[in-house]
Amino acid sequence: MAPEAEMVPWLHSFWLDEQGQDLIEYSLVVTFIVIACAALVYSGTPIVNGIWLKVNTQLIAANANASGN
Repeated sequence: MAPEAEMVPWLHSFWLDEQGQDLIEYSLVVTFIVIACAALVYSGTPIVNGIWLKVNTQLIAANANASGN
């Protein structure tokens, strides 16, 4: 039998086999979640820096007032 003749049934059964499909779908969902989290962290960095700067400025002012300077 020619190798091409053996390949057609194998390709057909490979195409119809659904084993592992769930694993691929879950992997895609996890990948999407990781990319979304990374985008949120990256876009939220300036906001966090602004909050930190404001709190730090107020703490420095409160410390100066408490020490009488």
